[in-house]
Amino acid sequence: MSQTNLKLFTSNRLEILANQLAEIVQTPLPTPFTPEVIVVQSRGMERWIAMELARLNGVSANCAFPFPNAFLEDIFKDLIPDMPETSPFEPDIMTFRLMRIIAKCVNRKGFEDLNAYLAEDGQHLKLYQLSGRIADLFDQYLVFRPQLLFQWERSKEKKAPPHNWQAQLWRELAQGKAHLHRARMRENLLEQIRSSHFDPARLPKRISLFGISHLPLFHLQAFAELSRLVEVNFFLIDPCREYWVDIISDREIKKIRRKYPQVAENIEWYHFEKGNRLLAAMGSLGRDFFELISDLDCEIFEQFEEPQESSVLACLQSDILNLRDRESNVVDGPHGSSSDKGPPSESPPEIFQFSGHDTSVQVHSCHSPMREIEVLHDNLLAMFEEGPDLLPKDIIVMTPDIETYAPYVHAVFDAQIDVSLRMPYSIADQSPRAESRMIEGFLALLDIIDSRFEAVQIMSLLEFPGIKERFGLAESDLKIIERWVKDTRIRWGIDRNSRGEAGVPAFSENTWRAGLERLMLGYAMPGQNRKMFNDILPYDHVEGADAQILGNLFNFIDHLIAWSKRLKRPRKLSNWHETLTALVDRFFKPDEKEERELQILRNLLDDLTGIESSADQHDEIAPEVVRAHLKSGLEQNRYGSGFLTGGITFCAMLPMRSIPFKVICLVGMNNDAYPRDYQPLNFDLMARHPQTGDRSRRNDDKYLFLESIISARKKLYISYVGQSVRDNSILPPCVLVSELLDTIEKSFVGSDKNILEKIVSRHRLQPFSPWYFRVATDLFSYSIENMLAAASEKAELHPFISARIPWPPEEADEWQILDLDSLCRFFNHPARFFIQKRFGITLEGEGPLSDVRENFVLIALEKYLVEQNLLKNRRAGSTFEDFKPVQKALGQLPHGRVGDFHYNEMNIEVENFISKIESFTSAAPKDPIEIGLNISGFNLRGRLAEISEPGYVHVRYARKRVKDILNSWIYHLVFCLEAPPEYH
Repeated sequence: MSQTNLKLFTSNRLEILANQLAEIVQTPLPTPFTPEVIVVQSRGMERWIAMELARLNGVSANCAFPFPNAFLEDIFKDLIPDMPETSPFEPDIMTFRLMRIIAKCVNRKGFEDLNAYLAEDGQHLKLYQLSGRIADLFDQYLVFRPQLLFQWERSKEKKAPPHNWQAQLWRELAQGKAHLHRARMRENLLEQIRSSHFDPARLPKRISLFGISHLPLFHLQAFAELSRLVEVNFFLIDPCREYWVDIISDREIKKIRRKYPQVAENIEWYHFEKGNRLLAAMGSLGRDFFELISDLDCEIFEQFEEPQESSVLACLQSDILNLRDRESNVVDGPHGSSSDKGPPSESPPEIFQFSGHDTSVQVHSCHSPMREIEVLHDNLLAMFEEGPDLLPKDIIVMTPDIETYAPYVHAVFDAQIDVSLRMPYSIADQSPRAESRMIEGFLALLDIIDSRFEAVQIMSLLEFPGIKERFGLAESDLKIIERWVKDTRIRWGIDRNSRGEAGVPAFSENTWRAGLERLMLGYAMPGQNRKMFNDILPYDHVEGADAQILGNLFNFIDHLIAWSKRLKRPRKLSNWHETLTALVDRFFKPDEKEERELQILRNLLDDLTGIESSADQHDEIAPEVVRAHLKSGLEQNRYGSGFLTGGITFCAMLPMRSIPFKVICLVGMNNDAYPRDYQPLNFDLMARHPQTGDRSRRNDDKYLFLESIISARKKLYISYVGQSVRDNSILPPCVLVSELLDTIEKSFVGSDKNILEKIVSRHRLQPFSPWYFRVATDLFSYSIENMLAAASEKAELHPFISARIPWPPEEADEWQILDLDSLCRFFNHPARFFIQKRFGITLEGEGPLSDVRENFVLIALEKYLVEQNLLKNRRAGSTFEDFKPVQKALGQLPHGRVGDFHYNEMNIEVENFISKIESFTSAAPKDPIEIGLNISGFNLRGRLAEISEPGYVHVRYARKRVKDILNSWIYHLVFCLEAPPEYH
C-alpha cells in the first residue's frame, strides 16, 4: 500500500494558514487548465480565501471551492459512469420517494404510530412533512451511521427492535438503488483505493481543505484514503497549541460527581484537567474533532502566534492558546478548599491590570432588538473615530436570527440623514423569502388556494412589487380602490356560491361580486342610495378617470378568481411546474432589480420536473403539498450573497465561519436565543445512542462563539436584550456570554472593585434619553436629532406656536368667506379647525378596511348610519319595506333573520321618533333662505333649508350632545338675522 501524502497545518491564526496555502499553490500543477481544488464549508470562507490568495500571490484564478459533500460526489460519479445527475438519495428526492413508500407500507405491522399520525390526512400534507423529517434523518444516517444502514440492507428480519419501521422504509428506499447512496459509494471508493484499483489520474492533482472546524469521520476517512493517491493538505484552526483533548469542563465534572459518587469523594485524586475554562466549556466540538485527527497518519506543521497581552481580548486569546486559567489550572476539590487543588501552572501568567479605557471586550444590554442596532450604530461610529485605520470591511456583525434583525438594520443604517453618519453595509444569509418582496408576493398568491378571499388579503396582494404593475395600477390607485372596498363593505367571499362552499349561508351581501357590481353600475347610473336596478344598488362615487382604475381592478379580481379555482386541482409535479410558471407570468411584471429574484423562483419551479423524474413520483400531488414544498425551499435556501462586499457585513451565526476581522460584533445573544436549542425526533436513533463525532447544534454554537473570541483582532462587541421593555427588569444573557463575563471577572484585576461595570453597559429604553448627552457618563450618541429631543425634554416646555402668526394670511380673501358648516365646525372644536386650516395638519387617520369577520350584530357606528338612512328616507315618503332591499344592498345589516330582526327593531324606534317630532315637522315647508351676511369683514354664506311654519327645525336622530345645541343656536341666530318678516 502506498504511503500517505497527508499534511496537517494548524495555527491559531487563519492569516498564517492563508500564507501557508498561498505558498503551496505557487507550486504549479501539471497544466494551467488544472484547477486548484480548495475544499471549504461556507461561501463566506470561499470569498475570504480567494481574496487572500489574490492579495498574497497577486492573482487568484482557476480555483474550485467545492463543499466536502459536493467534492466527494464528483469523485463518486467517476466510480459509477451511469450515475444519474441528481442522486435519488438527495433529501428533497427522498421526501417524495418516501411519500409513495410510506403510503404503501403504513398499514403493515410495526407502522401503527405512523398510521395513527397520518389519520385524517386527506391532502397528504402531514405525509409530506413526515417524509421530509425522515428523509433528513436518513441523510444524517448516511454520514454518521453508515454501518447501521448497511446492517438494515443485509437484514431481512421483520421482527426487530423498536422503530423497525425505519429499517423497512430504508430497504424499500434502497431497493435497486443501494449502490447510489453516498455511504455505499464511499465504501466502494475506500475499497478500490486500498486494493490499488483506483486510477489516480481521475483525481485532482492537489486537494486542500481550508478553514474547516469540524469534519465527520465519514469525510475524514475518505480524505485520509485519498491522500494515498494525491497530495491532501488540511489547514485547521487550532485555538490551543497544547494537547487539549483531555480537558474537561465544570459541567462535565458535575455530571461525573452525580453519576459516580465514589469519584466525588476523592475527586482530587483524579486531577481532572480543566486547562482553560472557556476552551473546556465551549470547545467540545473541536476537542472531538482533534481527537479524530490525532489518529491520522500525517505530517504535522504547527505555527502559532502569541497574542501580545495588551488588552483583555488579547489576554483571553493568549490563555486559550496556552491552555491556562489566570484563576486556577486544576479543578477545586469536593469542598472547594485550596488544599484540594493540584499542582499550580508551571508558568503562571502575569497579572493583567485592567484599564477603564480598555474596550477590547464590551457587552451592551438593551431593551429590544431595535435598541441593539441603534446602540451598535453609535458604537461603530465611535470605533471609526478611535481608529482612523479601521474600515467598514474590517467589521462583521453576526446574529443567531438574521431574519429578525435585518429590518432593524435597514431602519437604522438607512435612516441617517447626515452623510458623515452613514456606513456602507450588506446583509448576508437571508432566505429568498425574507429578502425578496416579489417572492413573498408569489407565496401570498399561493395562499389563495384555501383562502376566503378576505378583503384585507386581496388588497395586500396589490402591494407586492410587480403585481399592480402587471394590471396597470399605480400606487395612488390603491388608495382609491381601498375607499371603494370600504364604502361597498366588501368583507370576504367571491360570491354567494363561494360562501356556501365555505359552509355558511349563501348570501351575496359583503362579497366581492356584490361590491364590484355596485361599482360598475354606479359608473353607469346614479343611485343616491335609494334607486336600485336589477336588485343592485349603484355606488355613486365612480366617475371620469376612475373608469380605467375600475377596469383594471375587475381584470385583477377576475384573474384571481380563475386562478384560485385552477390551483385547487391536484396534478403531477411536472404539471405543477407548468401551472406555476404560468402563474408567475400572469401576475408579475418584474423590473430589472427583480430579475435575479424571479430567476431564483423559476429555478425552484424547474426543480419540480427534476424531482418527479428522479423520485419516480408520477402521482398527482395536492396543492397544499406543493405550496409547503416551495415555502420550505424559499425559506431555507441561502445563496451566499452579501458577504464581504466591502462594507460592514451583517450575517447569521453559521458554523465554520472563523474568518478573522478587526471587529467582531455578536448581537441578539439572548438567554433564549443562543446556543440554539434543538429537539431531536423521538425516533432519532442517533440521539438515542450518541457517538463521538456526532454533530450537535448546541456544540456547534458553542464552538462558533469560541472561534469568534479567537478571531477578533481588536474588539469583541456583544449585545443582548437584557432589560424588559415593560418593567425594566433584568434579563440574563445567554450562558456563553455569562461564562465569558465570569471568566473576565475572576481573571483580571482593575482599579475598580467590579470590572464588569466597565465591561457591561446598560442602555436606556429610548435613544433620546438625556443620559446619552451628559459628560459624566459612559453612554453616548452621535444622533443630532436625539440630542435635540433630549434637550427639549430637559428644558422647559415650549408653546406649540412659538412665534406670532401673521394676519391676514396670504389667502385673506378666501379666509374671509365662510359657510355655515365651517362656522359650526369652528365653534365645535376651535383648535382642530385652526390647525387644519392654517397649518394643513390632519391628525385623523384612515380607518381600516371592512372587518373580515361575519357581521352578526350591528356595531354602534353602523347602527347610527342605518338609523340615519331610515329616518331620511322615511321623512322623504318611503316606507320601511320599500327601503329594506336598499339597506341590505348597502351591506350594513347582518345577514338572514338576524338582519331582519335588527331592521324591524330600528324600524319601531325610528317610527316612534317620527311620531314625537311630527308636531314640528308636519307643518308645510317654506322656501329655503339664502344667507349672505357681512360681519366684521367676514362674508357668511349658506342656505337654511329645513324651514316650516313654526320656524327653523334641526332634527338629528341620536343622543343629544353639546354640539347639537351649539349648531342649532348658530342656525337660529342666522335665521333671526336673515329671515324675511313673513317668517317671524
